Amino acid sequence: MMNLTKIQMLPAREQVASILRSSILTGGISKGQSITLDSIGEQVGMSRTPVREAFQILANEGLIELRQNRCAIVKGISEEAIKDHYEMRILLETEAFRRACTHMNDQILEAIIQINKQGKRAKEAGDTQAYNIANQAFHMTIWEAAGSEKLKSFLSLLWNGLSMNRLVTAQEYAAISLAEHDQMVEKLIEKDYEGACHIMREHIIRSMNSTLSNFK
Repeated sequence: MMNLTKIQMLPAREQVASILRSSILTGGISKGQSITLDSIGEQVGMSRTPVREAFQILANEGLIELRQNRCAIVKGISEEAIKDHYEMRILLETEAFRRACTHMNDQILEAIIQINKQGKRAKEAGDTQAYNIANQAFHMTIWEAAGSEKLKSFLSLLWNGLSMNRLVTAQEYAAISLAEHDQMVEKLIEKDYEGACHIMREHIIRSMNSTLSNFK
């Protein structure tokens, strides 16, 4: 594992919610499947408390139905629900990026550049887990720079990590994601903030289409 200790991370409950949300959105966990606090906690290496809180988050989103005995049933998800999820991300994350651009300075830009370099090192090392962490940090740094705790909170609840599909490997997907991050960084360096926001929007649209491809 590469040394990525200085980058930002979501709170534990939101990390678990993100992992489960991504698996449900991509069809990794199917409709009607039962999941338990203990089984999920064991798989993600966390205690029951953040897993229980993650279950509540996903129940509020309508993705799972809570049951007794510390378990939940995965509810069906439609293409329309997936589109709605990503359309909310498009609206909120492009707004966060727009706000971040109004606050852009050398310190913020350097932080984004350094995190992007960490993503490159992870990708070159073939370390998918490290790339997932760097990918999350890239987006979170932008949310933080937006200067809105409310916006950051909403985006944290929508985060679902890399939007994998069954047609590409994790390494191939990381390469696609990283190339788009590179384009955003280039636009920021050039102070083409409108161009950077446009690439972010297309980045999330591509993620949505990738997720939807799992349902075809």
